Amino acid sequence: MRKLITAIAASALAAASPLTAQTTVIHADAVVTDADSAPQGKSTVTVTDGRIVSIVDGWQAVPEGAEMVHLEGKTLVPGLIDLHTHLSGDPSGEFWRAAVQPPEWYSLVAAKNARVTAKAGFTTVRDLGARSDQVMQSLRRATAEGLLPGPRIVTSARTIAIVGGHGDINGFRREVNDALGTSFACTGATECAEKVRLASKYGADLIKITATGGVLSQQGRGLEAHFTFDEMKTIVETAHSLGLKTAAHAHGARGIEMAARAGVQTIEHGTYIDEQAARVMRENGTILVPTLMAFQGIKENLGTGFYTPVVEEKIRAVSAYAETIVERARKWGVTMAFGTDAGVFPHGDNAGELALMRAGGMSDAQVLASATTGAAKVLGMENEIGRIAPGFSADMVAVAGNPLDDVRVLENADWVMVRGRVIE
Repeated sequence: MRKLITAIAASALAAASPLTAQTTVIHADAVVTDADSAPQGKSTVTVTDGRIVSIVDGWQAVPEGAEMVHLEGKTLVPGLIDLHTHLSGDPSGEFWRAAVQPPEWYSLVAAKNARVTAKAGFTTVRDLGARSDQVMQSLRRATAEGLLPGPRIVTSARTIAIVGGHGDINGFRREVNDALGTSFACTGATECAEKVRLASKYGADLIKITATGGVLSQQGRGLEAHFTFDEMKTIVETAHSLGLKTAAHAHGARGIEMAARAGVQTIEHGTYIDEQAARVMRENGTILVPTLMAFQGIKENLGTGFYTPVVEEKIRAVSAYAETIVERARKWGVTMAFGTDAGVFPHGDNAGELALMRAGGMSDAQVLASATTGAAKVLGMENEIGRIAPGFSADMVAVAGNPLDDVRVLENADWVMVRGRVIE
């Protein structure tokens, strides 16, 4: 018995020993620890069990048993964060496909896009609207556990919409609309509160609402406010009571203003933002996620028959405003964070948003901050991701060049690590 106890104790001690920890030692020519700091020269970054342990000058020796990653000629940068994706969908003007694709298909599409997104340098995403129930909750777990390659996922799962509005199924015959409905459309404050609780029950990390009409849905009743103020306010308060934040798809200025007054955390798109809406956003600490890549992506398909006539008309209406969203938001002092609406354009092209934000007047450092420290703060994860620092999750990207001089170098990620795992 004594021998058995000794053996068990020795086994437990070995399991707890640092020698059994998974350690990776990374050599890089330069390290940008965060958007506010100048690059460090040749450095060694040590990662143990998915966390950054240290960053020291020079290329240090690699301990026995550790894995070495040699990134000669490369700059190590914090993993990028995209606050607006739809991993379970790819671009398509064929809205009717929703009626013929089985739910399982969207799980496979999402898994494919998760890897593509991570390979592009995006180590965390906020997914705002899935194509089928539980697909994102399942993928969130699969990437967290290392079962599938992909970014850290924060998801709203389904979207809460008004009945017949953007985010609710429409464009089909009534019986098809009813069959495809998500059970997350609501009317009145009480019913909308119930939908928030239902989303929480089924694993949403935050609540996404379509506060205004949308461009790609098959209804043409304008892009202004959909919910009443009481409905929006109740949604936000109910979410808050459950510890959840709220993101609001919003195009029209008065819809943006109403959502900000109701207390949503982020406005997605913000197409027609004006000075009055911006003032309310500032007063309430509301953050704008411009999604400029989405506007560029849909504009490229104009006149090709890709979209239905009702959708094409809306695209033409918003296109003239999309190029100045960042410029207007900066003029009126609105805080912005990085998000793309990937899925409206091809996944993996997310980094194209960086140059579009810079074209709106932001500096390279400001753009990088919006996709790292700024986005991390939106997620409430500023002590976990967005920097290369001891104790932080090992989410890093290697690129050729300095993104503080030219943020476009991030369009070509040469090496990516998520939670200490290299994405192959």
